[in-house]
Amino acid sequence: MTNHTPLPRFSRAVTHWRNWPGAEDPTAIDALEDIVQREKLEGYLLVPAADGDVKFASQAHARLSRHLNLLLPDWSSLQWAADKALTYRRAAELGIAVPEIYPVRSHADAADMPMRFPVVLKPSMRLALNRFTRDKVWRADDRDGFVRLYAEAAGLVGPEAIVVQELVPGDGECQLSYAGLWWQGRPVSAFVAQRTRQYPIDFSYTSTFVETIESPDVREAAEAFLSSIGHHGLCEIEFKRDSRNGVLKLLDVNPRPWSWFGLADAAGVDFGAAIVALASGREPPPMRARTGVGWMFGQRDPIAALQLALAGRLDAGAWLASLTRTRTFATMSLSDPLPGIVELPVTLFRALARLPGRSRNHS
Repeated sequence: MTNHTPLPRFSRAVTHWRNWPGAEDPTAIDALEDIVQREKLEGYLLVPAADGDVKFASQAHARLSRHLNLLLPDWSSLQWAADKALTYRRAAELGIAVPEIYPVRSHADAADMPMRFPVVLKPSMRLALNRFTRDKVWRADDRDGFVRLYAEAAGLVGPEAIVVQELVPGDGECQLSYAGLWWQGRPVSAFVAQRTRQYPIDFSYTSTFVETIESPDVREAAEAFLSSIGHHGLCEIEFKRDSRNGVLKLLDVNPRPWSWFGLADAAGVDFGAAIVALASGREPPPMRARTGVGWMFGQRDPIAALQLALAGRLDAGAWLASLTRTRTFATMSLSDPLPGIVELPVTLFRALARLPGRSRNHS
C-alpha cells in the first residue's frame, strides 16, 4: 500500500501496481475505494506496509472493511502498538520493562528537566517524511546538543510527537525481535530473531544481518503485549537486552511487514500461506522456525561490517561465518534480479546522505 520504495514494482512477482496519493492526502480513502471498484478488488486482502498507511487504514477500518479484508485491527486497539507513547504506557501496565522515559513537552522542559545522558529522541509515529522520521532516532550526549535536537524535532513533528528516552547500551547480540502473525487476538505462528548488524551501526535505518534464535523471555513479553490489545495481523516487536544488567526492554512495536520479512520463509515459516488459509476459513499447518538461519541486506551489510571492523567491534572471521548462515537476501535474487540492481543506486544515495557532517546526533 505504501510508495516509500520503488523496488517492489520491479519484481517479477508483482504483476499489477497502481498509484495512490498516500495516507496524508485528503482524498486518500476516496482514491483507494475508486481503485478497488475500478480494478474489481472487492474482498481482496489489504496489508498496510508503512506507519502512515497503518494509521490511515486502521482509523478507516469500518469503511474500508465494506470492500476489503483488512489485516489489522481498528484504531482503538492498534493505537497501543502504533504510538510509542501509548506502547510504553501499556508495557508498563503489563510489567514489561521499557527504557527510562523523560516526559519532555516543551522547550523549557528540554532545557531544565533532569536526565542522564546520553539520551535519544524518536518520533512517536513515523507519518509525514522529514529528516527526523527518516532517521528514526537522534542521539544527544549533552544538554546543549539535546536542546538543539529537540528544537529541530519539535519544528518538524511538533513537541507532542517526540519521545525522549535513555540510550540502552549494547551491541548486536542485545538487539532482539519477535516476529509473528496473529489472527483475531491469538498467535498463529511466530519466531524470535537477533538483529546482529544494522545500518547505520549505532542507530538503525535498517537491519543488515538478522538470524533466528530461541529466546523464551522475548516471546513471552511480546505475546503478553499483543494479547492485551487483541492484535490481528502481522507484527514485529523490537527489544534490547540492557548490557548493564541483562534486563530485556521493549523498544518499538511495528504492526506491519518489516524489512527482514523474507527471513520467515527461509526459516520455514510461510506467513503468506497462513494468511491465505485463515482468510479462507481454514487452519494453516503448524510452522516452527529453524534457528541459526540468516537474512542479509547484501548491499548494506558489507558497509556496516566495515564500520564495525574499523571500530574494533567485528572481525573478518565473524562476518564470513555469518555469510555461511545466510539463506536469503533483502533484494538480491538470481531468479528475480531487477530489484537488487535498482537498489544499488538507492543505497549509494542514502549512504552519501549519511556522510559525517550530515548527522543529527550531537555531543
